[in-house]
Amino acid sequence: MKLYCLSSDASKPCFVLSFKELLIMLDCGLSAHSVLNFLPLPPVPSTRLASLPNYTPPHVNDPLLEGELKECCGRVFVDSIPEFCPPLDKVVDFSQLDVILISNYTCMMALPFITEETGFKGQVYATEPTLQIGRFYLEELSEWVSSCGSSSGAAKRWKELVHLLPPPLALAARPRAWRRLFSAAALARALSRVRVVGYDERVDIYGALDATAVSSGFCLGSANWVLRSAHEKVAYVSGSSTLTTHPRPINQAALRGADLLVLAALTQTPAHNPDHMLGDLCVHATVTLRAGGSVLCPVYPSGVLYDLLECLSAHLEGAGLAHVPLYVVSPVADSSLAYSNILAEWVSVGKQARVYLPEEPFPHAALVRAGRLKHARSLHDDAFSADFRQPCVVFCGHPSLRFGAAVHLVELWANNPAHAIIFTEPDFPYAEALAPFQPLSMKAFHCPIDTSLNYSQANKLVRELRPRELALPEQYAGGGARPHISADAPTVVVRRGAARSLSVRRRAARATLCGALAARATPRELRAGLRAAPLSAALRVRDARLELVAPPGPAPAPAPRLHWNALDVEALVRALTREGVTEARVEASADGCIVHLPRHDTLVHVERHATHVFCEGRADVRQALRRAIASCLPHI
Repeated sequence: MKLYCLSSDASKPCFVLSFKELLIMLDCGLSAHSVLNFLPLPPVPSTRLASLPNYTPPHVNDPLLEGELKECCGRVFVDSIPEFCPPLDKVVDFSQLDVILISNYTCMMALPFITEETGFKGQVYATEPTLQIGRFYLEELSEWVSSCGSSSGAAKRWKELVHLLPPPLALAARPRAWRRLFSAAALARALSRVRVVGYDERVDIYGALDATAVSSGFCLGSANWVLRSAHEKVAYVSGSSTLTTHPRPINQAALRGADLLVLAALTQTPAHNPDHMLGDLCVHATVTLRAGGSVLCPVYPSGVLYDLLECLSAHLEGAGLAHVPLYVVSPVADSSLAYSNILAEWVSVGKQARVYLPEEPFPHAALVRAGRLKHARSLHDDAFSADFRQPCVVFCGHPSLRFGAAVHLVELWANNPAHAIIFTEPDFPYAEALAPFQPLSMKAFHCPIDTSLNYSQANKLVRELRPRELALPEQYAGGGARPHISADAPTVVVRRGAARSLSVRRRAARATLCGALAARATPRELRAGLRAAPLSAALRVRDARLELVAPPGPAPAPAPRLHWNALDVEALVRALTREGVTEARVEASADGCIVHLPRHDTLVHVERHATHVFCEGRADVRQALRRAIASCLPHI
């Protein structure tokens, strides 16, 4: 068994497991940190961004580089459509992948890069919320890029001169492997490959093993995967949480006792408590609104957004600010808010109980009916523009501040210190996200909310699950004497582009017996609970299934007898006498008896579990010994 790592971002993992002649991809996360090196794509033309001065490295006179780089407050950015860093495509041939297992919607953004135009013929499995909310994420991102892409070119020359550029561009990892976002058609084809599974549903993977999705407690529909064969068990834990939030709680029982535990997607902000951050956000928003300013929260269209709407609306109502409107601006805002209220199967018990009252599991439907929450596809919608009033709270994307409505609102409010921007998504450093908008007068707060396992919780979980072997990305191994994640079991550390052999070995396999052979066999009881019969059979392997069938050709000869049990020494002496071998002398030894035949230069050493014959005599004596011993033993 081998494990390949194709991603450098442990929070957006992509592994490939070689298991029973199958190539199984575990998640296909898309690293978006590369977009921070590019200028934002505003939904409306920005005079400020267009007037930024060009940058040329010292002592470089290259006309092809002209206009590709811009400088803002001492930081150099690429003036082009932002590019992403997909999983490595040279380590494993994507056309040979048999199956892709997706744990949650934050770890499927690279799916079109893997399934389209690569020869991929396998199957993709995910839960229904993962598929639908992942579709929202991908469609939103695709629409933002396609709507703004025509105004920006495709800068390429800077990648040839990256070593001459100032940091952080000079430190960019493998920029030549960065790729533009996929087309809408490629996205639709990739999503059509996904087969929906439910929690605890066993999926047969080409007859070689079963894959089961179990709740991970991180977000709606998030799953950990358990792979089982007849003799091996592999558990993949990605994006899990032991906190009490709106998803169904984590199922730990299904993960215990695995031969291999692969651990990924732990918290990106281990020093920040999610509950404290949520409280700080409510306080910062309340102070800003009371001072007459508006609040911008660059968020994804799902996930933590549901908790933010629930907690912030209740906090504002308690602070006497129930009249302040809440806006959600996204191309998929309507679909995301409506879809979340029909997912009773995937939410916690408390929210499931509300469905049977009947009430919506999330309060944002009631906020919409009361007029406190409004949503729109874009800032340009006529209904939204007519109803927009300040002060307000606006939730929109993208958290990197490189796409979407958030770019325009930061440009609009940047020079007003009364307004505030609050970062809640942990995927991007907020200072780098704001770098192309400097100098900035509006207040900025960093309240990252990441409910996935922190290092302490992960260590406790590993101890409780007791795997025989642990595999994790190098980021969690720690560079010092004390690793972030430690276990009593052997630990395998994997890094991007590497393949590591694992200690799990196939020592046995399960096969079925065809009906004809089963009818022919006549088992005999060897001991209580154990019956056996000799067989002559052919092994047939088809679709990773093993079957014992009748051998081809003429009818096989009778199977040889199989003997067992301890040897009775007195019965052996009598049998030898019948065979004409006399004068046997029996001597006791420390571990059994020795039958000495001096006339024939032969010793028979009888132990409890074995019989050893030392014979220097003639062939007829050896044959007589064989018959005598066989007559004293039961056989099948």
